[in-house]
Amino acid sequence: MPRFKSNTKLKPIKKADLQVVKPVKTTKYSDINLNAWKDYDHIKTDTLWEFPQRLREHGHSNEYHGNYIPQIAQQLYERFTKKGDIVLDLFFGSGTSGIEAINMDRRCIGVELKPELAEKVSEKFTPKQLVTDVNIICADSASEIAVEKIKTRLEIMGEEKAQLLILHPPYDDIIKFSDRPEDLSNCENTEKFYDLFEQVAKNGYNLLEKGRFAALIIGDSYKNSEVQPLGFECMARMMRLGFRLKAIIVKDIQGNEKAKGKTANLWRYRALAGGFYIFKHEYVMVFQKV
Repeated sequence: MPRFKSNTKLKPIKKADLQVVKPVKTTKYSDINLNAWKDYDHIKTDTLWEFPQRLREHGHSNEYHGNYIPQIAQQLYERFTKKGDIVLDLFFGSGTSGIEAINMDRRCIGVELKPELAEKVSEKFTPKQLVTDVNIICADSASEIAVEKIKTRLEIMGEEKAQLLILHPPYDDIIKFSDRPEDLSNCENTEKFYDLFEQVAKNGYNLLEKGRFAALIIGDSYKNSEVQPLGFECMARMMRLGFRLKAIIVKDIQGNEKAKGKTANLWRYRALAGGFYIFKHEYVMVFQKV
């Protein structure tokens, strides 16, 4: 049979026409593709974080005073965890860490001191999620009992250690969260607050995988006519435990303010009369266990 002859001439392929696909390049602690780093404009790499307002969607709400905003969890999770990693939050509160873990395909173990709050927060998750993805432990985070419960849960989840540690303690006694003596907001003085915080941080250090990261979310306080530098003292305590400091991020809290009008004016008057300044920031301090 005669062969079919085409009049179409094949054009030679030029090198410029070839689309080169670069391999995925990630760190040991993140899913960020460093070969496509320009695609991550939403991830902050500077030390000033400003968010216009708190997220109130995808399971988040603002009914509990003192919880940190979801945007912090989003930034930390994408920067310092991979999908399936376990986040350990030793001051679980209203569950921001757990909710965002679900939203971002991570897992979470949260320790909460107050039984009534732990029970209420558990209602934010499905029964299946409470088995596979989020575990809420009611215990004192400074205690050995909490450590043993966390270890047991890590084993069930197939890990020996957590991959990210979140610490968002009370800011000394600014807000009283309970009447329990183990509560950091009930310490008899600020030095006792530092000591108890250090014990919690020590437990977290021991439960964190080597080479992985921890975040301290904290603000300062004003007491006895002077600033109490809670953030920097807690930072020093964590460094004493062996954490390496990677960043001190200043986060604007003005979008979270509730004081308006006359109340805000009252604080402005007090500042002028007392020689102090009104806090408009808190810290997100990032550490690495080496």
